[in-house]
Amino acid sequence: MLEDLRQKIEQLIALYEAEKAENQKLREELHACKETGESLREQIMELESEIETRKLTEAFTGGGDRAAAKEKVDTLIREIGKCISCLED
Repeated sequence: MLEDLRQKIEQLIALYEAEKAENQKLREELHACKETGESLREQIMELESEIETRKLTEAFTGGGDRAAAKEKVDTLIREIGKCISCLED
């Protein structure tokens, strides 16, 4: 009876250690996935910025949508105006 109890405790400890190792592996994998996700978000932002720049370049060189370029320039001018007024306060 005592030997059976000892074996069961050893089995439980072995299972616990296996689960603990699996948990650590999963935590490391989660951390790696979070880093990859952040890196991909940054890359998306850079690409979106590049797309916007290319659209503006196209619009000003005659190959793109002038209305969209005008709207973007107007937006930028408004943002600059807001910054200037904040600085004046």
